[in-house]
Amino acid sequence: MDKEKTRPFGPADILLPKSANMTKWSVIACDQHTSEPEYWERVDAFIGEEPSTLRLMLPEHLYHSGSLPELIDKTGHAMDTYLDTGVFHTIPDTYIYVERTLYSGKVRRGIVGQIDLECYDHSDKNGALIRSTEGIVKEKMPPRIRLREGARAELTHVLVLVDDPECMLIEPLTEMKQEADKLYDFSLMENGGHICGYKVNKKGRESIEKAIDTFLDFDHFRSRYGFDNEPILLFATGDGNHSLATAKACWEKMKPNLTDRERQNHPARFALVEIVNIRDQALEFEPINRVVFDCDPEHLLGALLKFYPGSKIGMDEGHNISFSCCGTADVLTIPADTAPLAIGALGNFLDWYLERHPGKLDFVHGDDVVIRLSRKKNTIGFVLPAVDKSMFFASIIRGGAMPRKTFSMGSARDKRYYLEMRKLEKTE
Repeated sequence: MDKEKTRPFGPADILLPKSANMTKWSVIACDQHTSEPEYWERVDAFIGEEPSTLRLMLPEHLYHSGSLPELIDKTGHAMDTYLDTGVFHTIPDTYIYVERTLYSGKVRRGIVGQIDLECYDHSDKNGALIRSTEGIVKEKMPPRIRLREGARAELTHVLVLVDDPECMLIEPLTEMKQEADKLYDFSLMENGGHICGYKVNKKGRESIEKAIDTFLDFDHFRSRYGFDNEPILLFATGDGNHSLATAKACWEKMKPNLTDRERQNHPARFALVEIVNIRDQALEFEPINRVVFDCDPEHLLGALLKFYPGSKIGMDEGHNISFSCCGTADVLTIPADTAPLAIGALGNFLDWYLERHPGKLDFVHGDDVVIRLSRKKNTIGFVLPAVDKSMFFASIIRGGAMPRKTFSMGSARDKRYYLEMRKLEKTE
C-alpha cells in the first residue's frame, strides 16, 4: 500500500442521496432523547414516506423493545432498498469539509473521512493512535453490533477530536471552500441549526495530509505534551464512543475469515467519522455532575476522605469539587495527583463506594438541578468543575479513558446528525 493508505485517517467513498429532501433525510444521533419517545414520534411523522436516515438506524430508546429483532430486520431491508433502487450517488475517494451552524449561531468546523480501525482501541490505558475518551457501557453494545453485522453500509454520528491549537488540520479549509464543490446546504430539523458540506479539492487534501503527518511526528508530539515515553495520541473519540467500539468489534469478528490481502483494504476495516478540533470555540464541553440517592451522605463523605489521604472539606490546592446535601453546601478538595481530572478522582471513588454500600448514582446536567435534587433526604450532589480543553488530551495520554459520563459536547440539538454514508460490503 502507498503512504496515503497507511494513514490512520483518509478519504472515503461517500454516499449521499441524489435528490432527497435533505432536512427530512438527516436525523440526530440515535443516543439522543432516549427519555423522550415523543421526540422520535414527531420526527417520524414529519418524515412520512420520504427517504431518511431514520429508516436506516434505531433510536436507542427502542433497544429494549420486545420487537428488537424485527426492528433490526426492518432497518436492513430499508438499507437494501435504498442501495438497490438508486437513492444514492457516490463521491469517490474524498474528504468533506463541514460547517455546522449551531442553534446558538456559532459555527463548528470538521472534516468527514474514514479512520483505520486497526489504529483504534477503546480499552482503558492503551497506546493506540486513536483512543476512546470515556469508558464503554457494555450493555449498550449488543444491539448496536446486531444492527451493524450484515449491514451493507454505515452512517455516522461519530465526532472524533484532534488537539490542534495551531489550527493546521481543519481551519485552512475555510478559505479553500470558495474553490470547492458544495455537496449540501440545508437546515436541520428540530432546531438543529444549519449544515454545509464541501468536497475537499486537491490543495485541501494535501493540506490535510501534511497536518496528519505532522501530528504523527514524535518530536512534534513530545514538544506539545512533554512526554518522552508515552505513545502518540492522534485522535480521541468525542461523541459516538459506542458506535466506534461497535465498528471495531464487528471488524475483529470478521478478520479471521479474511485473507491477509483482504484485510488490507476491506471496507469494514474503516469507519466513517467527522474530525473536529477540540480547540474550536464553537465546541463547548460541559461537565456531567453526579447525584447519589438513597445513601448516607455523611458516611459517603467520610469514606471519600479516607479513600484519598490528604483530601479535606474546604478549598485548597488540588481538585475542587462543590457538593451539597441536607440543605448545606461546601467544597471538597482532593489531591491533584490522584487523577488527571476532578471527575476521574470522584468517579473512581464512587465506583468503589457504590459496589460496597447502598446508593443510586445519577448523571445530571446543570448545577441548579444538582442543588435542587440534593435537598432530598439521603441524597448528596456533586458539581464538577469545567473540563479544561487544553489539558484534555494530556489527561487521556497519562490516565487513559475517563469515567463514563464525564462530559457532554454541547446540548442535545448540537449533536451530529446522520447524513453521509459509506458502503461496508466489498465490491470489485
